[in-house]
Amino acid sequence: MNRTKLIIDYAAYVAVRTVVCIIQAAPLTTCQAWSRRLGWLFWHVLKLRRATVEENLRTAFPEKSPAEHEAIALAMWEHLLLMVCEIAHAPRKINRTNWRTHLSMPQMPLMVRRLLDRRPVVIISGHLGNFEMGGYLLGLHGFPTHTIARTLDNGYLDRWINEFREATGQYILPKHGSSQQIEELLKSGGTLVLLGDQHAGEAACWVDFFGRPASTHKAVALFTLSGNAPTATGCVFRKGKPMHFEMRVAELVDPADADFQLGSIPLLTQWYTRRLEDLIRVAPGQYWWLHRRWREQKNNGRQRRDRRRGKDQLRSAA
Repeated sequence: MNRTKLIIDYAAYVAVRTVVCIIQAAPLTTCQAWSRRLGWLFWHVLKLRRATVEENLRTAFPEKSPAEHEAIALAMWEHLLLMVCEIAHAPRKINRTNWRTHLSMPQMPLMVRRLLDRRPVVIISGHLGNFEMGGYLLGLHGFPTHTIARTLDNGYLDRWINEFREATGQYILPKHGSSQQIEELLKSGGTLVLLGDQHAGEAACWVDFFGRPASTHKAVALFTLSGNAPTATGCVFRKGKPMHFEMRVAELVDPADADFQLGSIPLLTQWYTRRLEDLIRVAPGQYWWLHRRWREQKNNGRQRRDRRRGKDQLRSAA
């Protein structure tokens, strides 16, 4: 690595740390007010990724008016900025003695039983709610998790962010070259947390998401099936004011159950994608509409056949 890049990376790291220090010094009510103002600026003035957001909202909610789409977009920007503030405040605000003030878990008995079991668990979430707080809060309760993430180009920022994640037991596996580690994790009965709403390119499993085909990683379902792991879909919603969350489970399935009918990658992928869609509909303003979830599928005969086969399996299981 050349000296110039090191200097630029370190300067960026110092700048980010300075912004975080300012955020930590401000009350959460102030953070929320500024998040709302900056969100308005990003949408109306800077128009950051506005075309993508508008297209995504028209796809997901064709029945809603342009004014309703705009309200969701403004709520999304406020949410994203406030999410950063909550992450900055979390280590100082939430601990093992006061977590009940900040978190509700309606399905706590169900999840605790699964997490205490010796079998592996796969938790599938998406870019919904404050997903960074999910692993942090589970770790705070004594349930370490592993998740897959791309290593940042800026090594200083990468180490610092991972220190936050690992503070309570959320460990990061590299996006590439971690298959052996994941296999060992599942064999040892560990917990794997994954984001299930990322575009996976053409050689992927194409399933319906809000009624439109979306490229989805096959590996997410493969981990469940190969590891025979109970799998839950869920998220961490913000409820009301900042730093107040609800950890919600949409549904849990177990490949070991006699009535398990999701024994293929297309079936399982469509199942968790639908559950994520259900969660997004609960709080659309807390979803990342700015990323390109839907992209045009190339005219590939093999992929069309795979998609038809997956639809046939879904109809048979229905």
